[in-house]
Amino acid sequence: MKKDIILAGVGGQGILTIATILGHAAISRGWQLKQAEVHGMSQRGGDVQSHLRLSDKEIHSDLITMGDADMILSVEPMEALRYLPYLSKEGWIITNSNPFVNIPNYPDVEDVYAEIRKIKNHKLFDADAIAKEIKANRSMNVVVLGAAIKHLGFSKEEIEDTIKAIFTPRGEAIVEQNITALNTGYELG
Repeated sequence: MKKDIILAGVGGQGILTIATILGHAAISRGWQLKQAEVHGMSQRGGDVQSHLRLSDKEIHSDLITMGDADMILSVEPMEALRYLPYLSKEGWIITNSNPFVNIPNYPDVEDVYAEIRKIKNHKLFDADAIAKEIKANRSMNVVVLGAAIKHLGFSKEEIEDTIKAIFTPRGEAIVEQNITALNTGYELG
């Protein structure tokens, strides 16, 4: 089995945390992992994307070719659109609907949503509002990850175990916030 995932967002939204969680889960399975990250013009506020390739067989390249991504997992809707040429015909877009308006010519958000809705397999939802509702504001990215799990081939339990392993040094409250965020997103998926 293999999964080629484009992770997209804006600096500071937790894209690299999602990559860490998925990478750790893959390695725990004994899978191969290749990742290529591109950071925008600044750490916070610039576009960030990562090619994440996971497989139970050898992976030769860390870059996903155009039209081959199984998923675009995005924490910002316009950033999801930026990488559409990478998405396979049967691929999924899972994205937060809350825009991060960091440029003066950000397109009309309804136009962005309309483009996302043209993709047969998509999930568009306000992950920021959900994270706020469950009192896990800083876990919006994990809500989005939770919504994607069913399409990534991991069990919810595998991702929960990974969250525990990664976040335990930060304290039990952080672990619980992220588990709650994951479970809430999972219910949306």
